Amino acid sequence: MANPAGSMPTTVQPGGTVPPSQWMQAPQTPPNCPPGLEYLTQIDQLLVHQQTEVLEAFTGFETNNKYEVKNSMGQRVYFAAEDTNCCTRNICGNERPFEMAIMDNTGREVIHLSSPLRCHSCWFPCCLKKVEVQAPPGNVIGYVRQSWSICKPAYHIQDANDETVLKIQGPCFTCNICGDVEFQVHSADGDIPVGQIRKQWTGIAKEMFTDADNFGITFPLDLDVNVKATLLGAIFLIDFMFFEKDGHKEDASVGMM
Repeated sequence: MANPAGSMPTTVQPGGTVPPSQWMQAPQTPPNCPPGLEYLTQIDQLLVHQQTEVLEAFTGFETNNKYEVKNSMGQRVYFAAEDTNCCTRNICGNERPFEMAIMDNTGREVIHLSSPLRCHSCWFPCCLKKVEVQAPPGNVIGYVRQSWSICKPAYHIQDANDETVLKIQGPCFTCNICGDVEFQVHSADGDIPVGQIRKQWTGIAKEMFTDADNFGITFPLDLDVNVKATLLGAIFLIDFMFFEKDGHKEDASVGMM
């Protein structure tokens, strides 16, 4: 795949250099940390902004999604780009399988997400959605697995050994009409709240005419970086399942029917 990071919109100063403040400075890599995940050691929240595609907004022709991942100071941490073929995007819509490359400021792919073609309906409990998270690409560090549920969307965050380390539960109604949509992150037993994924309301014009979404996620600062990276993968799965519009209309159904 060609390096999509080169197509990012940036503010270029005279001389062709990008202001260093746009990107988060890479911290020192701790022992046993996958390369590229050292950024996550100093972060307890991330902001994910999907880029607006003009062609998609005016024609409805589905293009590959692109996202900026930022820290709480607005500095870019990663850039994420979907790599799915045209037919798959426009025939399967938000049910499509996807590959996602997540890159650092050098354009190096540090996280790879792979989601096969599956169904998220509660009528098909044996074929629910999942995302495999690799860091670096080729090395599996975790999984996001949709859990069977009728009323509320639910997910298990698992490590490379398929052991559940966190759980996510969403609301019954996932269409953010004039308000944010919250997905709560809990401990593996489901008893202790440890964070939150929030789909943010972006204004009536953007919500109606594009599927460019904004998300925020919080988690403990000392959470394992592999788990943080897997939670980041959960954001993209949630976006595809509930906020990737078909004809600029979100999936506003109640529950997981």
